[in-house]
Amino acid sequence: ASSTPTVPPGTMLRTVLAFACVAGAAAFSSPALLGVSRASRTSATSGLKMQDKSYAMPFLSRPPALDGTMAGDVGFDPLGFSNYFDLKWLREAELKHGRICMLGCLGFITQEKIQLPLPGFGNKVATEAFFSVPAGGLWQIFFTLGAIEVLSNGGKLSPGDMFAEGRAPGDLGFDPLNLSGDDAALRRFELAELKHGRLAMIGLGGMLHQMLLTKQAPLEQLANFQPLQ
Repeated sequence: ASSTPTVPPGTMLRTVLAFACVAGAAAFSSPALLGVSRASRTSATSGLKMQDKSYAMPFLSRPPALDGTMAGDVGFDPLGFSNYFDLKWLREAELKHGRICMLGCLGFITQEKIQLPLPGFGNKVATEAFFSVPAGGLWQIFFTLGAIEVLSNGGKLSPGDMFAEGRAPGDLGFDPLNLSGDDAALRRFELAELKHGRLAMIGLGGMLHQMLLTKQAPLEQLANFQPLQ
């Protein structure tokens, strides 16, 4: 009966370590030295792209509609809205909410220092001032915003017809400083607006909760911090 040769444990360990060293060195070697062609590298890259993961959430697959062409697209859609709604319509909503929150954050801080010299406008805390201002002022804001929404879209408010004429999401033709004259600058400002809008949405939510819990305006809370009782 033939016997199988036994490899000493020390020899096996040295062999494994040698292969590991070779693999480590190969990782830092140029493709030309390793005989790897450009075509094979391109094929490997294409294979990786087919298994693309979300940049924002690497443990999830990238949503099919989020291909990175829109400004600020990092593949973040954990609830899958882009699978059911038009992506342009979603971006329009995101931009409008971001713009409103940017104005809201500025309004919260401004109102704390400047109030109209009229009855009902003296409260510095926005969450309380909402219920003390005259109802006519609130209706005025409501109808003004509604008119802007209808007129800026030409009466087209549904995802099916809002962009039928090729309008870009968030583009209302308002550019008094002509920032869109340079295409590179326009791309940069688009991303900047989106990031500021997202930050403002988070910030406005934080301000609202802070005022509801502490009964203090934002700047007053920063200057005279009081922990929750």
